[in-house]
Amino acid sequence: MTESPVAPPPSPAAAAHGARWRDTLRRVRARVEHCPQVHRSGRVVRATGLVIEVIGLRIALGNACRIELPPGADGKARTAAAEVVGFAGERLFLMPLADTVGLMPGSRVFPLEDGSAAHDARRFPVGEALLGRVVDGNGEALDDGPAFDGIARAPLAAPPLNPLARAPIEEPIDVGIRAINALLSVGRGQRMGLFAGSGVGKSVLLGMMARYTRADVIVVGLIGERGREVQDFIDNILGEEGRRRAVVVAAPADTSPLQRLQGAAYATRIAEHFRDEGRDVLLIMDSLTRYAMAQREIALAIGEPPATKGYPPSVFAKLPALVERAGNGRRGAGSITAFYTVLTEGDDQQDPIADSARAILDGHIVLARSLAEAGHYPAIDIEASISRVMTEIVPPAHLARARRFKQLFSRYRRNQDLIGVGAYTPGHDPQLDEAVTRFPALEAFLQQGIDDCAALEGSHQALAALFGESAG
Repeated sequence: MTESPVAPPPSPAAAAHGARWRDTLRRVRARVEHCPQVHRSGRVVRATGLVIEVIGLRIALGNACRIELPPGADGKARTAAAEVVGFAGERLFLMPLADTVGLMPGSRVFPLEDGSAAHDARRFPVGEALLGRVVDGNGEALDDGPAFDGIARAPLAAPPLNPLARAPIEEPIDVGIRAINALLSVGRGQRMGLFAGSGVGKSVLLGMMARYTRADVIVVGLIGERGREVQDFIDNILGEEGRRRAVVVAAPADTSPLQRLQGAAYATRIAEHFRDEGRDVLLIMDSLTRYAMAQREIALAIGEPPATKGYPPSVFAKLPALVERAGNGRRGAGSITAFYTVLTEGDDQQDPIADSARAILDGHIVLARSLAEAGHYPAIDIEASISRVMTEIVPPAHLARARRFKQLFSRYRRNQDLIGVGAYTPGHDPQLDEAVTRFPALEAFLQQGIDDCAALEGSHQALAALFGESAG
């Protein structure tokens, strides 16, 4: 067997030559590593109202950008975050998330690309560390608590649940309000609307629900409301006990419309995270109308034509996309019971946003200004309100009592003017006679103090006692 020839060792000249090449490659590599990275950028060509137009970038709809601004008074460089909300040909339409004072023609715009440190800004804090905290629509802390370093983060968008995989609504949830527990029973995982004009007590009613509802976690989204109301809701309405198990996302009226949209989506994303962990979540959003108005501002600014009373079609596509994210999760998982306030402008229940919300929610609670002005609190119009799942979650005997209550109450209200002028004569209508006799008790049943908690079982018993029956 012949042995393979062994290569002779390199000559000293060849070894020296190879060493020189290796040294040269190391120097070149060191120089390349210290070269600044090349970043794609575009430039601002137009800024009109809320929209900034940019050329020179090719970015997908919904992606984030960073706009360079002139240095501030302290000499530090400034940037403003923005999101791509539309495009036309080679032009991108950006909506800023913050103030852009100082923006000039030709300002550079950089995309926030995957893998960069800036991309983390589009992943928002979620999880246990948020309990007891107040954050803005960008996921930044508004309170004096520690920064959200090293905690779980998630994108705003979550894959939609298969409707056939959702667990059905099978059990009632205790919200601590007697009129709702007894006559408008809410199921765990239900989505309810709270329809009211301005100044009729919807915020206080929401605060009562936040304090008294039996849920593991409370997520509150204050979207487009007055900045003063944020502090008032936290201190005086939510209270210390409610805040310990709550996360508050605040995007008040003075923030950009994009941040208001983002705040609503972020509050929903936080609730989804806790639901996926198997917890029962109460989601309170005040208000769905301000969310729709923010989308209207954006849509009109980028040229979408108005349709129904000034609302572009995209508004009515955004509403169900947001609301459908709440509800029960998969069987065996957690739930999101959601209450959305809907501001009825001029107490018009046929307002386009109110009408659209009624169609996509699982029920609605209407607050009447006439009741609020009469000192009736909570000012729930029991005749105009309904829970679409009540028939599935309460016993037939309780459902019959609730229907009888509504029949008697409605009968009295329809004849109230005749009774007031003395035109009513007992003995002609037995049902009206019973309604007149019982009306003071019915009206008292619907009223409740702000600091009173009416538990679910106690509310059912009180309704039965009203008719001299047993709740068993």
